[in-house]
Amino acid sequence: MKHISILGSTGSIGRNVLEVVRQYPGRFRVMGLAAGRNISLLKEQIEAFQPVLVSVADQENMEQLRQALPGEWQNKLVWGPQGVEEVATLPGVDMVVSAIVGAAGLPPTVAAIFAGKDIALANKETLVMAGPLIMDAVQRMKVALLPVDSEHNAIFQALAAGRKDDIKQIILTASGGPFRTFSTADLWDVSPEQALQHPNWSMGKKISIDSATLMNKGLEVIEAKFLFDIAIEKIAVLIHPQSVVHSMVEYIDGSIISQMGVTDMQIPIAYALTYPERIKLNLPPLNLIKLSMTFHAPDFQKFPSLKLAYQACKQGGLMPAILNAANEVAVAAFLEDRIRFPEIALCVAETMTRTSNGPATSLAAILEADLAARVQAESIVCAFAMAKCQKQGEALDCPDLPPGHPPLPLTPST
Repeated sequence: MKHISILGSTGSIGRNVLEVVRQYPGRFRVMGLAAGRNISLLKEQIEAFQPVLVSVADQENMEQLRQALPGEWQNKLVWGPQGVEEVATLPGVDMVVSAIVGAAGLPPTVAAIFAGKDIALANKETLVMAGPLIMDAVQRMKVALLPVDSEHNAIFQALAAGRKDDIKQIILTASGGPFRTFSTADLWDVSPEQALQHPNWSMGKKISIDSATLMNKGLEVIEAKFLFDIAIEKIAVLIHPQSVVHSMVEYIDGSIISQMGVTDMQIPIAYALTYPERIKLNLPPLNLIKLSMTFHAPDFQKFPSLKLAYQACKQGGLMPAILNAANEVAVAAFLEDRIRFPEIALCVAETMTRTSNGPATSLAAILEADLAARVQAESIVCAFAMAKCQKQGEALDCPDLPPGHPPLPLTPST
């Protein structure tokens, strides 16, 4: 019996983790759940899995959940960042599934590592922001860190075929997102609703937008560097629209080892939960007879977010955290229809230019850089939003824009 806590239980990964648990109730015990504001779904999860501790986003959500649950749950509910860390460090838990979206997943994952918990990592921002610190902590605490992302899980499996010294390159595959065939000019007119329509995977809003810009693949490049301790020059990206090959490892003798499967996150989740074993899942098999696969190079000009991620990784220090923070702000602004799709990458690039880099020597330094980048990115978003409204003849109240903010070089939509 493996005792687990799930950080982000109502999200896409969290729901899939619980689907695996449902198939093997005698193998897993859900001890803790941490969620945001989806109280109705969380209530269902609590009733189904009977955890001993549950965390929600804020005190108001906790009161709402208390009213929806029987009296015996009153002392089992916590809230906020501290509540998430309580779930992550819960005594008796063997493994923590880190699946909170964005930078918010970093502190509780660090807390879980120092509490001696094995980590099933679905929060790529943890390694993007603090890769060297995280991997050092994992080694010092002698805990396992197993990748849940389909791409990194695929690489993890393919690495079993050879020695690290014999790796020529790691190849991350990407579907190319919903705008793979769009022209650069067409991207200025796409809507958030269009960007959320991923062609192959069912995911949350933030990761869906990141997949559309290819920033998700850029973050995965940075994550792979630290997770597998490999030079950035040995990490390549290929567009593979069918999403059948989840990633590959090429060895110096010319062998390319790939991991293939249907597009269902239960496969990498189950492997991370049960490694080194494998368990049978109630999923349809991959139909090799009907299989069709194509690959091509990514377009760095049309999707500059991928290039920015490589640049941030090469600069090192705090720059990956700055990149991530700026992207989170820009994606949120795009989803709110404040900026246009190409302005996500423009905002990230401008924030990287304006925010001071430095050594990532501590979690405090990383979180300070994260905050500084968010403030800078928000001011840039406001400048873009003001230009958009001026073009449309609308007024915009943007109090977050500092007085005398310098003008930004806006790329025209035509």
